[in-house]
Amino acid sequence: MHAPDGFINAPVSAAAGLVAVGAVAVSLRGARRELDERTAPLAGLVAAFIFAVQMLNFPVAAGTSGHLLGGALAAILVGPYTGILCVSVVLLMQAVLFADGGLTALGVNITDMAIVTTVVAYALFRGLVTVLPRTRRSVTVASFVAALVSVPASALVFTLLYAIGGTADVSLGKVVTAMVGVHLLIGIGEAVITALTVGAVIAVRPDLVHGARGLRHKLKLRVNGELVDAPEADPEPVPVTARSPRKFWITGLAASLVLAGFVSFYASADPDGLEKVATDHGIDEKAEEHAIADSPLADYGVEDVDDARLSGGLAGVIGVGVTVVAGTGVFWAVRRRRTGEEADATSPSSTSV
Repeated sequence: MHAPDGFINAPVSAAAGLVAVGAVAVSLRGARRELDERTAPLAGLVAAFIFAVQMLNFPVAAGTSGHLLGGALAAILVGPYTGILCVSVVLLMQAVLFADGGLTALGVNITDMAIVTTVVAYALFRGLVTVLPRTRRSVTVASFVAALVSVPASALVFTLLYAIGGTADVSLGKVVTAMVGVHLLIGIGEAVITALTVGAVIAVRPDLVHGARGLRHKLKLRVNGELVDAPEADPEPVPVTARSPRKFWITGLAASLVLAGFVSFYASADPDGLEKVATDHGIDEKAEEHAIADSPLADYGVEDVDDARLSGGLAGVIGVGVTVVAGTGVFWAVRRRRTGEEADATSPSSTSV
């Protein structure tokens, strides 16, 4: 759903840019409460994983494909504030390195794909886990529903932005129907990917999943032929080495590299939902050429590498590498800022006599 330059006029693009800047600023402050020494590197990995999976377009209808947006996945794994930052980092890398999504439309894309998906998904997720039993299965089910709803919500917001600042003279009713309809189908794919990923992480490291904090699997005892909850016991402290996410991080990075560097070659070549709707309704006639269309990595290929599979694979690997470095750097900086503020708050000079 990456909007190119030219779809939305300058005033609305600028307004969306201000919304994006404000949301990122708020998220930087909020992420300080979500990140610690274990989750900061995980957040960088989540950004890289989203970048990789976004390269895997999957078919949803005749001549149309979809890809992960990632807001729901990021929010559930690392928290809503950090989730907005994760998707924003991905969108920034895609725009400035791969000419995917316009530069003047970056605010529109962050508002639509990072903010809306994350806020809608996490609000729905929290509501569901509040009323459902606190089990791993419930968290996975809530992840599925939240991700499913977040995609058409994003499509609806884009349509609203287009209604205000669209540059082509098209029937708004047809655009709404087409956008929401195709993105409902894409939402199913988003929901499956999100639920499978959240479920897999919970199965091996539930302590690293923000949305599963406080989740405990109650022990059952059979008494007189019936299963009953065992008495609560104080949890034993987990050794520091067991809490280290290093092995998990390495495994996740390897998976991201394989997805972007190899599996992406087999992704659907059909246009995604927004591209298809834009082509069918004449919106694409107003699209402008990307400012860095001649980038060495434009269109997810490496310049001067003739083999398509090798070119795309190298671009994917580079993208994952750059995203994980940029994301981890941002989140470590946020974490260090929090640590510094905590140190200042507890220093003798800050304590009143």
